[in-house]
Amino acid sequence: MDSLRVGIEYLSAGANRQTGAADWSEDGIVAFGADSNVALWQPLASPPKGIARLLSGHENAVKAVRFLPKSEGESTTHLVTGADDQCLKLWALSADGTASCTQTVHAHTAAVNCIAALQQRGLPSPTSRVFATGAADASVKVWLFDGNQVRLLQTINTIPKFFPLSTALSTLGQGGEALVMAVAGTRDIVQVFVADSKARPDFQLQATLSGHEGWIRSLHFAWERGAPNSDLILASASQDKYIRLWRFHQGKELPAATANGADQSMGAFLPGKSPSNKAYRLQVAENHFSITFEALLLGHDDWIYSARWHLDPSTGKPQLLSASADNTLAIWEADASSGIWVTTVRLGEISREKGATTATGSTGGFWTGLWSPNGSSVVCLGRTGSWRLWNYSKEQDQWIPHVGIGGHTRAVTGTAWSKKGDYLLSTSADQTTRLHASWNKGSGQKTWHEMARPQIHGYDLNCIDSLGSSKFVSGADEKLMRVFDEPKAVAKLLSRLCDIGNGHIETMPDAANMPVLGLSNKAIEAVDDDLEVQAANPETDRDALDPGSTVRKSALEIDHPPFEDSLSRHTLWPEVEKLYGHGYEISCLAVSHDGTLIASACKASSINHAVIRLFETERWTEVKPPLTAHSLTTTRLRFSADDRYLLSVGRDRQWVVFERDIDDKLNYKLLQSNPKGHSRMILDATWAPVTDSLVFATAGREKQVKIWHRAPGDTPDAGIICTTTIPETHPVTAIDFLHRETMDGTLLLAVGTEIGKISIYSIDRASLNVSSTSILQPE
Repeated sequence: MDSLRVGIEYLSAGANRQTGAADWSEDGIVAFGADSNVALWQPLASPPKGIARLLSGHENAVKAVRFLPKSEGESTTHLVTGADDQCLKLWALSADGTASCTQTVHAHTAAVNCIAALQQRGLPSPTSRVFATGAADASVKVWLFDGNQVRLLQTINTIPKFFPLSTALSTLGQGGEALVMAVAGTRDIVQVFVADSKARPDFQLQATLSGHEGWIRSLHFAWERGAPNSDLILASASQDKYIRLWRFHQGKELPAATANGADQSMGAFLPGKSPSNKAYRLQVAENHFSITFEALLLGHDDWIYSARWHLDPSTGKPQLLSASADNTLAIWEADASSGIWVTTVRLGEISREKGATTATGSTGGFWTGLWSPNGSSVVCLGRTGSWRLWNYSKEQDQWIPHVGIGGHTRAVTGTAWSKKGDYLLSTSADQTTRLHASWNKGSGQKTWHEMARPQIHGYDLNCIDSLGSSKFVSGADEKLMRVFDEPKAVAKLLSRLCDIGNGHIETMPDAANMPVLGLSNKAIEAVDDDLEVQAANPETDRDALDPGSTVRKSALEIDHPPFEDSLSRHTLWPEVEKLYGHGYEISCLAVSHDGTLIASACKASSINHAVIRLFETERWTEVKPPLTAHSLTTTRLRFSADDRYLLSVGRDRQWVVFERDIDDKLNYKLLQSNPKGHSRMILDATWAPVTDSLVFATAGREKQVKIWHRAPGDTPDAGIICTTTIPETHPVTAIDFLHRETMDGTLLLAVGTEIGKISIYSIDRASLNVSSTSILQPE
């Protein structure tokens, strides 16, 4: 065990769909909330490696993430996060890659929605940094970070009451001593607070900006130019589908454009609703400022979730990046001659083939957009929890998509390796099945990525297992199981990128598609690139194919892992069989190692439904009668390595071992059961890789793992007894034995608990006692 080295090879997690749940640091790290964790990702790393590490500590979903600006000469990066657990956490990220939580503050009384950090104007930040947080307790709190600790400076309760969804902080005026804070949320107004001292800020409400007609999702400040006397511009993005720009100008005189009258072109876009050119006044100490409406940005067709400024270093002018629920990411600039703000770049799913179902993954839009520190790259978060990445190419003068990352957005309920161990399948309560494999780029460079999304379902998925070299079976919150076969397009992709061979590629279907109103993936033929697919009416044709997910012949002829739009449209696997018989939702299933049998169970509260049903895979029929033993839901089924035994455990606290009939290989009969195997429900079980005796382990909610054994010399009537009990600190939810013995003849048992702790136990082969333990630490 001492020579065993265990490291993280791959991390996959979907991002939380919140506008403020991500930020891109000056060091090139994107931090984002992934359920209760904070994930760190370097989008511009070469080769792309996905999530580098996960920071654990919050107890509920992380909603707000913000990097604090670095002070001069500082090597440590500081990150502030807020979550539904009402806590703020301060993280220190060192240059060597280590990270730690240095402080936890519980000041808000509801979920933290947004965090804004004060950006210094063209200067490195001082040691003391100011930031603000907004929460669902209808308050905004202003904080000071002194380089070591965070302390509360001020609490502002919103009047009239609303929940802040976004805040923005900036210095104000040429001296840079005064501060301005904008707050907006579940009303159609933007409140502007000012403070006259950066050292001891005391924010006072001085203006309320009106004009939006929906909740305001995002606020961001930027200086119009790098000159000391330039104006401050505030962008506000709203659910009314518009972005409004507000100009903060120093002095009692109004800026020239406003003094001469509002933009005459606005009436053409908004007849009868010309934006007001009302001037709002601010006073900080002896300085006077005006706020005037600058521009109305029209171009999105749905709610706008985020708006972010970036100062273009080549022109010195600000660019605005907006992300919307209409599946587009837009970059806005002011026209050099007229000053009118126009869209210069539009990215995302902008074709007419957007898909007619949520199952295609093309609805729900983009939740947030981020600039890279130098402005040459942008990322955006989609509804599937995945990140899209574009890099600007000067040679081609266009934005080029690159490999992003993705992951499940809800609890992962099942994983299964392919029979040869080439790829990993995972299912989740987010109603997707995903295929993960290692991309071989040559020169020994291998990185893991999501290579296909075989199943996008309408029910939460609960379990999965591989069936042969190119099939799998999955169970969901429905009464049947579904069997899927690998399509030709995915097989060729895996062969080309991952060196995963399959000798039956030519006999496979081309691809799969999902009918508009259906749940079953249908096998289809890939169409030529120039063929136009006409949309059919799903009300008259239930099998009508969605033109948005039609597979072109060249769709997966690529030299990189598929992008998100291809994953959700072009990598579905066709469904080949449905297996019926259960009366309630499928809870677990297992496939025999020889691939001839599928064992399954469903949720049950009586002995009549708590049966285990066997299905043979030649004609896909049920082997009757079903196996009876449990009285409540079966939680795990496992075949032994030689398929001689079938082990089941359940919520009724008992384990059961069935033995294969010598004469009829499809039938199993009860060998032994233990109604009191654990004192609480049993959640998982696994067979040890031992051929001369019967050894397995079970895991219970009473925080114990038990190893059971029947010696080879025992008679068939001899009982299976517990030889070892391993105590844990929390309920054990998953266990598994390594499928072979180690070089020194020991058995390795992996144990996972409810809080995410994973331990590796080395078990002595003869005595079955624990010889050593290793706890896996995050890298």
